Amino acid sequence: MRLIVAACLAGSLFLAGCATGTGPSSSGASGAAAPVYPDGALTPITSGQTRSRAVVTLAPPTDMWDRIRRGFKMPDLDNDLVHDREQWYASRPDYMQRMTARSSRYIFHIVEELERRDMPTEIALLPYIESAFNPQAVSSARAAGMWQFMPATGTDYDLKQNIFRDDRRDVIASTRAALDYLQKLYGMFGDWQLALAAYNWGEGNVSRAIAKNQRAGLPTGYTDLSMPAETRMYVPKLQAVKNIVANPERFNADLPVIANHPYFQTVTLKRDLDVDLAAKLADVKIDDFRALNPSAHKPVLLAAGTPEILLPWDNAAVFQRNFEAYSQGQYASWTAWTVPSTMTVADAAQRAGMSEADLRAINSVPPRMLIKAGSTLIVPRTARVQEDVDAVVADTGHLSFQPEIVTRRTVVKAGKRDSVASIARRFRLSPAAVAEWNDVKPNHAFPKGYDVVVYLPVRAAPATRVGAGLAHLTGGKVLKAGSVTSREPKAATKGAASRKPAEKIVREPRGGTPARKKR
Repeated sequence: MRLIVAACLAGSLFLAGCATGTGPSSSGASGAAAPVYPDGALTPITSGQTRSRAVVTLAPPTDMWDRIRRGFKMPDLDNDLVHDREQWYASRPDYMQRMTARSSRYIFHIVEELERRDMPTEIALLPYIESAFNPQAVSSARAAGMWQFMPATGTDYDLKQNIFRDDRRDVIASTRAALDYLQKLYGMFGDWQLALAAYNWGEGNVSRAIAKNQRAGLPTGYTDLSMPAETRMYVPKLQAVKNIVANPERFNADLPVIANHPYFQTVTLKRDLDVDLAAKLADVKIDDFRALNPSAHKPVLLAAGTPEILLPWDNAAVFQRNFEAYSQGQYASWTAWTVPSTMTVADAAQRAGMSEADLRAINSVPPRMLIKAGSTLIVPRTARVQEDVDAVVADTGHLSFQPEIVTRRTVVKAGKRDSVASIARRFRLSPAAVAEWNDVKPNHAFPKGYDVVVYLPVRAAPATRVGAGLAHLTGGKVLKAGSVTSREPKAATKGAASRKPAEKIVREPRGGTPARKKR
């Protein structure tokens, strides 16, 4: 009844305004001034111009799950694969609990970024599928981080990867790169399900699958394409997690409470700083510190390469206060050293003032390898070193190896018209090295029967067959096998029993397993 009275009252007021010339239909003949509207005269609204709009929810989200639900925008997928994955997750409550609890550190930031870009909040659930929200996860194909970037794609999206850090694991950098990549894929395909398929399988593969269906006159939706089993299950997995988050009671799921509040703050790093000391100054456990700063995989943080660190919201101020008050010595007990020339691990350790075992452990140096010139090593920082590591080293530091070749000193009887050049060709050696080993000039010609010293890899001249194998190469000349050394020798005087090492043969280390993902 009250609504009817209010409507009648509003109508009478409107009519009264028309009668007195104050309404929008007032005529200039009445003597009143015509109303002025900023956008011109009003025109009637036609039926084609009207549309209903959703009611805006004014209450703020109660927690992050509520906030994520409000941002769902992707079309739902409903098939047997989705139901299968729903049951898989629902039957593993302990796994779901660990996974969702782990996400509590990162999901606020991800949702903030998605909303800022007006992207579907379902994407915030994608790291559950990719890595179970573990920023340290590494696949058999060498994809790394929460968002599982391959090395090459990480480089394409400005994720730095060097000996000090791997930004594929960095919370902020990898999230930025993943959302950039997904936005690009959505722009290519105009469909979020196809964009997700391309994120897993590669945009080239999805494009070719679409073109194949188009040529055959077939539909080109996600469920219509022929794709690998992993990609076929990819969107159903995400849909299953979405369904559980949308209605946890239906699946008897107990989602942990995640407050709708930032978990971490960024703090500017002013000096090189040991990871252990950073955690101590922030008053957080070392594991919690590493969980927020997973890109750092050395015991020291370099201010020039890692300008910001993440700390729990309430610990950022604690860190700043303790950092300024710290007076117990230098902030970093480690620094970076660029190796001036190719050397053994033992030589590098001696120069760095540390044990060979420690140098191998902290720099992940494999056995039977030499450290190549230009490589960067983490070494102890002495009190004499006042400067922090510069930006060039912090951004481009790398570590390269070459095999430590085992060689055998062998004496070859020179034949008629043998020279330094002919001996070098026969054994695939450098003429300069042959000349050096025999203390002669590179154009020297050996007299017949002269004992020519060469150093050959043991694998090319096994001890049990050295005579027969090399006799074949030298046309039946007698050869004498000598001592074995682990490094190819440098020059020494003619006839010496032992030699110093010369330049090693460079051999590319074996690669990893074939990439599972194309991105």
